[in-house]
Formats: sequence, C-alpha cells, structure tokens
Amino acid sequence: MAARSILACVSLFAFGFVSTASRTASADIPSFLYTVATQYEALAWVHGSERFPSGAKIFVSEESERHLLVAGFAASADPSVSFDGQHVLFAGKQSEHDAWQIWETSLSGGEPRRLTSCAEDCIRPFYLPDDRIVYAQKASGRFTIEALSLADSKAMSLTYGPGNFLPADVLLDGRVLFESSFPIGGNGNPELYTVYSDGSGVESYRCDHSRARHQAKQIRSGDIVFSANSALAKFTSSRARQIPITTPAGEYAGDVAESASGNWLLPWRASGKDFFQLMLWTPGTPQLRTVLKEQDAHVIEPTLIRERPAPNRHPSGLHDWPNANLLCLNAYTSQYQFAAESIHSVRVYTKSEDGTTNALGTARVERDGSFFVQVPNDRPVQIELLDSAGKTLKRESGFFWMRRGEQRVCVGCHAGPETAPENAVPMILLKSTTPADLTGASAPNTSGGH
Repeated sequence: MAARSILACVSLFAFGFVSTASRTASADIPSFLYTVATQYEALAWVHGSERFPSGAKIFVSEESERHLLVAGFAASADPSVSFDGQHVLFAGKQSEHDAWQIWETSLSGGEPRRLTSCAEDCIRPFYLPDDRIVYAQKASGRFTIEALSLADSKAMSLTYGPGNFLPADVLLDGRVLFESSFPIGGNGNPELYTVYSDGSGVESYRCDHSRARHQAKQIRSGDIVFSANSALAKFTSSRARQIPITTPAGEYAGDVAESASGNWLLPWRASGKDFFQLMLWTPGTPQLRTVLKEQDAHVIEPTLIRERPAPNRHPSGLHDWPNANLLCLNAYTSQYQFAAESIHSVRVYTKSEDGTTNALGTARVERDGSFFVQVPNDRPVQIELLDSAGKTLKRESGFFWMRRGEQRVCVGCHAGPETAPENAVPMILLKSTTPADLTGASAPNTSGGH
C-alpha cells in the first residue's frame, strides 16, 4: 500500500520545473538522479532504523524529461553513478516486504542486476576502484560497512566497532568516508570518519567533535561539504576544524552535488515543517534557484550523471598475522594536557559480543611518550593512559579497531589527523622492536614488528 501511495504522489505529471529560472538552472545541470519520499528520517540509521518508512523512488531528470530509474520496484533510493557515467548502483526492493538489496542498472537500459543477498537491509552503495563496491549491511539490527568484489562476489567487512555505520562517499584518495556516532559505540551525535578499503586506518576526519555532522560529499577542490545541524559546513585541508558555509536561510540536508561550473545542487527547505526540494546555488551568492520540488514529498539525494575521476587505488598493507601492531610515537602529543613524565603505562580494552568491556593488559610507556603494543585484530579496541600509581589520566570514550596484520603508527593520543610526527626515533624501539602482547592471550607473542 505504501509503495502504491508513493507512486501516486510522484506521478510524472506532478513533476516539472516550477519557473523559467528553474529551467535555466537545468541547462547548468543537464542530467541528474534524485530520490523522492513522502517520509524521510535522515538519521534513523544511527539507531539501525529505516530512513524511508513509507518507501522511496529514484527518478532521472534529463532536460525537460523526468522518469523512473527502474520500473517494477516497490522502492528505490541511494543512487550512485559509476566513474564512467554509464551505470548506477542503488538500494532497492522489488516488493514492499523485501529487505533492501544493492542493485546495478545501466543508464542505457536493460534489466537491473542484483548484487547482494542480505538477510536484512543493504543500503547506501558506492563504487570503488577495481570493480568493487561499498555499502552498509544490516545484521542483528545494526548497520556495518562491507566492500564487495563484483568479480567473485566476495565480501569484506570494513567496520569492527560497536554502533551503526553508514558510507557517505568515496574520497579521491581512495578512503571510504563514513558516518557513525561520536564516540564510536556511544550515543552521541553522528560524526565523520574515514577508513581504507581493506578496513584499516580508521580515524576521525577531524577532532573538533561538536555538532552533528552527516551526509557529506567531497567536491572537486577536495573539500568535504556536509550537513551540520541542518546548516552546511566544510572541511578543508588547510584547517583543523570545520568551517561554516554562509548560505541563504533554511535547512540543508547535505548530499551536495557540484556541477561542472561550480554550482551546487542541494536539498533545501525553509523550515522543519516543510518538504525538502532541490535548489541550485552558486557558493557565495545570497539566493537559491528552485530546480525541482514536489508538494507532498521530499526531493533528496541529487546525483549528477556524468563521468568523473576514479579514486586512487589502495594497495593493502595488511599481513597474514593473527593480531595487529600499534606504535604510538608520543602520547603527550595530544589535545589533552599531561604533565611531563606523568604517563607511566597504557591499558587496552575490548568489547565482547554481549557488550561487556574487558581489559586485555597493560604495557610500559617510555619517558618520551612512546609505546609499542600488539592488540587483537578485527575487534573493538579502547586505550587508557595511566600514571605511576595506576590511576587513569585519560581513557578513550569510544572504540576503534585494527585489521588482521595491520601495522599502525600514531603520532600521539587523540592528536588529530593533521598533526605531523617529530623527526626522532621513539625510545620504545631503541629498547625492543617486539610489541608488548596486549591481545589477552596467555601464549607469548609470536609475530613482531620490523
């Protein structure tokens, strides 16, 4: 019933550019995809819930023509165009009671191809280089992120922490930009993180955690544009904190699509009581131009149909070892202030499947703040810094993870990804190149660093 009501409200006759100005805007963005939904709960995924409770439909806008991307589907959403501009990934349901699955269709026509067989929902897909895709899979009521090889249908999990995870974009440097709560595994606001396409190197994109940040996209300059509490903000490489974007009044849903001329196609509404509509905006100007709206439905997820550069390929640096090694160069390099030589040791925790947090052991921290430890792979990990009396100086509020055979070097503890290391050999490596075993295993360490 919900699917039929969606089809009725998005009748092709209901859509049309609403003014001469909007038709002029369409010349700047000749072809794009968009999603229409009568109900849209943008952050429902944070709790493992449905973003489109009444279904959704993807449409194609080509000059003055608008039509469904795929016919015969009860619901479709989350369009993503291939690097050559010829194919589209999307989340779809063939019948109303199906789980969301990931599909691919050609823009030139033909039957869609189903790519996943998820017991629960699979949503929000994106293309990766080397004939791979990334998406969120729901299992036991929780969203995790997977990468799938289209050549052999082998899937790899990219997230191993508690909580829910949703891909936002694939960056030009090859990393997957994703959303999760801050701290990971907590109940805070959604935050932006990155991870490589083998699940290694997970980190916050920036460390000025404050407002809710979600629905991010990378534009051609390399900046990341996102929704920040219904406004727009960005990350740029030269700044360690988010920069607000001055826009016309209203609420913005993120998911900005940048045209070849630098204009932005974006979802906007005047207030929370209204439906989102698609607008065209030239950054720095005081006005929005209406492109497409529907009286009783949200118009969201604008996606340009065009060829675009493929991201960098990421050769995996993982080893076939049973655990992972973490080298911290200087724990004093941090957003937090520690007195000189106050950090005595480091303790590592993990979280079990039943939600219990368990200590895995402690290791010495050298006078220069360096430590080298081995931790369990593909499990949530949390770090705590202790003084000489064993009292907590600082403990992570959330969790991260390390992949099997991952070798990771951190500049400091919560130092921020923009922080550069000192040009010095850490004292811990002058004593030993074998990491302290904090895997929780009783057996001695059998794999070491280089």
